[in-house]
Amino acid sequence: MQTKSNRVILIVLDSVGIGYLPDAHLYGDEGSNTLGHIVEKYPAMHIPNMISLGLGNIDPSNLLPKVENPLAAYGKAMEQSAGKDTTTGHWEIAGTVLEKPFPTFPDGFPTSFMADFEAAIGSKTIGNYAASGTAIIDDLGDEHVRTGFPIVYTSADSVFQIAMHEAVIPIEKQYEICQIARDLLTGDYEVGRVIARPFVGTSGQYTRSSHRKDFATMPPDNVLDAINKQGKEVLGIGKIYDIFAGKGITRSIKTANNQEGIEATISAIENDEASLIFTNLVDFDMHFGHRRDVVGYAKCLEAFDAKLPEIMSKMKEDDILIITADHGNDPTWTGTDHTREYIPILIYGQNVPKAYNFGVRNSFVDIAATVSEALGMDFETTGSSCLL
Repeated sequence: MQTKSNRVILIVLDSVGIGYLPDAHLYGDEGSNTLGHIVEKYPAMHIPNMISLGLGNIDPSNLLPKVENPLAAYGKAMEQSAGKDTTTGHWEIAGTVLEKPFPTFPDGFPTSFMADFEAAIGSKTIGNYAASGTAIIDDLGDEHVRTGFPIVYTSADSVFQIAMHEAVIPIEKQYEICQIARDLLTGDYEVGRVIARPFVGTSGQYTRSSHRKDFATMPPDNVLDAINKQGKEVLGIGKIYDIFAGKGITRSIKTANNQEGIEATISAIENDEASLIFTNLVDFDMHFGHRRDVVGYAKCLEAFDAKLPEIMSKMKEDDILIITADHGNDPTWTGTDHTREYIPILIYGQNVPKAYNFGVRNSFVDIAATVSEALGMDFETTGSSCLL
């Protein structure tokens, strides 16, 4: 079974996992299930368009409705790389399995490193512990505003995050500080991402702004590079450019939220000639998964689902749409971190076999193989196309 196309639209619903992986106990995530638990806690969730594609058919054990003849090919994939973060998930989707996980610093970064960082930026810092991004600006925002010292924090993921108020440290200066951190974080300290986390507001009412920026470590060659080498283009929408440090991305559209990302994707489907339109929609994860907001997460899924018919209607005859995720973030789970889960995969197009259950894939890399096969490329990968 081969399905050729001139264009693939790949949409990552950030953190929309579909059940814990066999090794989830190693991460404290055994029993997690982002989609399954959302529908249990909020059975009124209405996502008829993804259901019509076969989302409910992927896992017979959850409470999502099943349909007799799904409009898409469907299945799920397990992560081979160690970890459960955005960078690891997206890199594996693009064809890279990480044998060694990115380092994490649950107890904060070493004093010696922090001294080097502070010397490089010419300022002391505050924080340097694992925390929720919203909680830490509530806790340390006033001190930051008073002193001007950047707030450094991390999480269970491999991240070095820096929160700074936009009225205290201008955005461009914030990005410079983050780039300094990225340059210093090498060797045993080479985290997957440095993240600028600008915030605004006044005491007791601090909120994150839309000027987040990720500074990822440079990825190995992947399917994006393979597309470029064939003279074809990759359009990144949302934080795709940041996740891949710009590597393999021909053009990029920054977005502030899901709505902008969806509209940019629709516009690209109508007007752009890129062979791969690669979109990340981050609101599920950033606003609702980490904050353990079940209802908010469900409504965010409903908002995407409501726009899905428009996305599908703009597709050309041989376009292929792939909807997937990069990890889980079960809003019913303990803590505030990601959960290690299977990711759903829905593949739709006029030439894609309908109601085709391609089962459980051994790696996210199979998505890269699917993209490569669909675009008629010779990309060497450990995976195999979901449509073969």
